[in-house]
Amino acid sequence: MSDTSDTHEENLNEQPISNESEPETQDSQAQEPEAQKESLESLLSSEKDRYIRLFAEFENYKKRTAKEKMEFFQFANQDLMGSMLGVLDDFERALKELAKSDQKDELQGVELIYQKLKSKLMEKGLKTIEVKQGDVFNVDFHEAITQIPAPSEELKGKIVDVIETGYTLYDKVIRFAKVVTGN
Repeated sequence: MSDTSDTHEENLNEQPISNESEPETQDSQAQEPEAQKESLESLLSSEKDRYIRLFAEFENYKKRTAKEKMEFFQFANQDLMGSMLGVLDDFERALKELAKSDQKDELQGVELIYQKLKSKLMEKGLKTIEVKQGDVFNVDFHEAITQIPAPSEELKGKIVDVIETGYTLYDKVIRFAKVVTGN
């Protein structure tokens, strides 16, 4: 019997040990899903941040390409507009010469064609740079051809005469106004 009692004692001794280890295993198992949950939440948060940044970058890309496309269409005809400026200059010279003569009918006809051409170009974004005698010289819009002694004190450093009209296309200068400045 002593063998049986020894075995029974061993079983009794083992049982309390195993009962004590069960709560520890449950705690460690409970902590493990907690750690997994935190790591998954941080991963989700970083992926969400990455997605938001990627979406914002794509929106900026769409806006930038739309703006570039619009600018391309606005300035695609810049070369054509530049070549048409010579025709406008010829019309202005013809109008000056016809105004000197007594040919009023021809003057009206040429003036009509000139105004129609100019209005069509204006519809496409062409604007005249308005310059008159006495205006301050501005390098952003004017090109000084030459300097002459100023006829009066108030014209020193200012525009004395306009040689050629300047033009802008959608607020971008495509030809500077050629002027004479007072010295």
